[in-house]
Amino acid sequence: MEIGDYIRVLRQRGWIIILVAVLSAAAAYGFSKMQTPVYESSLRMLVQPARTDFGQSQAAKLLLRGYVQWIRSSYRAANVIDELQLDMEPGELLSDVEVASDDSSFVIQINAESTDPDLANRITQTWGNLFIQWRIDNNATQRKEDRVDVEFIDDPQAGLARPKTKINAAAGLVFGAMVGVIIIFILEWRESGVMRRSEDIERYLDIPVIGKIPGK
Repeated sequence: MEIGDYIRVLRQRGWIIILVAVLSAAAAYGFSKMQTPVYESSLRMLVQPARTDFGQSQAAKLLLRGYVQWIRSSYRAANVIDELQLDMEPGELLSDVEVASDDSSFVIQINAESTDPDLANRITQTWGNLFIQWRIDNNATQRKEDRVDVEFIDDPQAGLARPKTKINAAAGLVFGAMVGVIIIFILEWRESGVMRRSEDIERYLDIPVIGKIPGK
């Protein structure tokens, strides 16, 4: 097909692309609006070794992995459930919680999801307080130079995790446009043997058109 053919197809069938794209975007937007919003709260904690020498710093990096496992435990989940009087099992709560560490900055981050943003913040804060209290209890049995302190970097902040309505609608628009192009391609392929214009005859038969009979 030549450039002129593509322009002709877009003029004749371009509305199909627009229609399918708009319908797909509207469907994605409507589906997103029907979903229950889920919020994610993030809490960052700074782990501070009492000594800043290389050996203590390296030890603290190794300890971070153990701290993550301690935090993300069914025992801690049960403690949070009891503290906040939640109606769920530890495994159910753990499925909504993620814990990660950054060895380069000595930061541990707790993320918790909930349909209630305030509850998500309270979960991460309570979980963080459990960890801080555990470190305080452990530090009480350690020499001052061997202690590891923990503190909140900032207050937990909850934000919308899903659905991402605008992103979903944009993705639906792009997907719909692609489907529209495929539909046009199929229609053109099915009608590729139909000759409606003199240009079609010249292209397919490779002979010039010297005249045509007007339709009645």
